[in-house]
Amino acid sequence: MQRMGMVLGLKPEKVEEYVRLHAAVWPDVLTMISACNIKNYSIYLKRPENLLFSYFEYHGTDYAADMAKMAADPKTQEWWSVCMPC
Repeated sequence: MQRMGMVLGLKPEKVEEYVRLHAAVWPDVLTMISACNIKNYSIYLKRPENLLFSYFEYHGTDYAADMAKMAADPKTQEWWSVCMPC
């Protein structure tokens, strides 16, 4: 198992939209996350700095292949396009 973390900044005017979107992540996206061997995925928002800290545990054997699988998924691509402006 590998522990992964990432920090991203949100645009101040997009924080509420990001929070709203992630309060109801699409089921197909959650299914793909699991199918790509990701578990215990959490995202924390630090305000007022609007910094996101994400953490997950990768339980697979080929991270690059699993991330390519996720990136090729049409529903995940759609989700990313909705979230990207944030």
